[in-house]
Amino acid sequence: MTSVITCSTIDPSIDRYLERQRALGRAYRAEEDVLRSLSRSLATTRSPDLDLATFDRWCESHQGLTANVRRHRQRIVRNWCLFRQRTEPSCFVPDPNRFPRPHPHQAPVIIAPEQVGRMLVAADAVLPTPDSSLRPQVLRLATVLLYTAGLRRGELLRLQLGDLNPRDGVLRIRQSKFHKSRWVPLSRDAGGELRRYLVYRRRRWAAAQPGDPLLCHGTGQCSGYTGTGLSRGLHELMDAADVRGWDGRRPRIHDLRHSFAIQCLLRWYRDGADVQSQLPKLAMYMGHVSIVSTAYYLRWIPELAQAASARFEASYGKLVAGT
Repeated sequence: MTSVITCSTIDPSIDRYLERQRALGRAYRAEEDVLRSLSRSLATTRSPDLDLATFDRWCESHQGLTANVRRHRQRIVRNWCLFRQRTEPSCFVPDPNRFPRPHPHQAPVIIAPEQVGRMLVAADAVLPTPDSSLRPQVLRLATVLLYTAGLRRGELLRLQLGDLNPRDGVLRIRQSKFHKSRWVPLSRDAGGELRRYLVYRRRRWAAAQPGDPLLCHGTGQCSGYTGTGLSRGLHELMDAADVRGWDGRRPRIHDLRHSFAIQCLLRWYRDGADVQSQLPKLAMYMGHVSIVSTAYYLRWIPELAQAASARFEASYGKLVAGT
């Protein structure tokens, strides 16, 4: 039997690079996955080192991905190569001019509350599977938390029982993007959904520890969901509920976070709140470093334009009419 080669000559350099970046306070989990993939590719082909031919061969294995994703992965490798070049001046460094051209990201599909309502109905109709007896409840809770609390998918997947305060309806998000931790209070309805899910969960897995994942599947023991597994289930709900944008596109999972931010803005306009003073609160709630990051989520949609126009007319309509 031929043994499987799992490491290559570039592993020590990758280890030093990751150690340095993490010493600067960066998580670099995704970057490590990309660099380990490159290392395994070299090990499998028994290549002595990274060169143009081995780099191109590794890039060809990603042809099924979008141009932006492929470009991002290649840039990760280039950044590591530049670090390596400091101590190994003759090492190979990819030419960025050969990377895929960046493409503009598609605008998010903003999901309306009635569409989410249809997703919840679809979740209740989902059938359990042998490996996931709580699949209907998991997909329902995931939809609620992503839409009403604006969580990132990874934040939801990393939630553990010890991060919950179900009585008060509060979540603790630990060391997420930008290495920020925060407390996320839930709405009354979302808190009720969380408590109902926990009742189902206790019936299925009576023995629970604070470090156990919130969203569970498995037969003998509780295992956490993967990003792919959760996304597949949520996309099934969108298809069953016929949730589409004006151009027929199905929303991405991250579009639920965009929709959360837009719905906050709409409520403030309709309630007569001072929108500008509320934006720093929204940034803190969403886990952003500043409102600059939050502004990326505040897309201009017809409902928002109508609410802002009504607000302007109520405040200054008489002045405009007088002119």
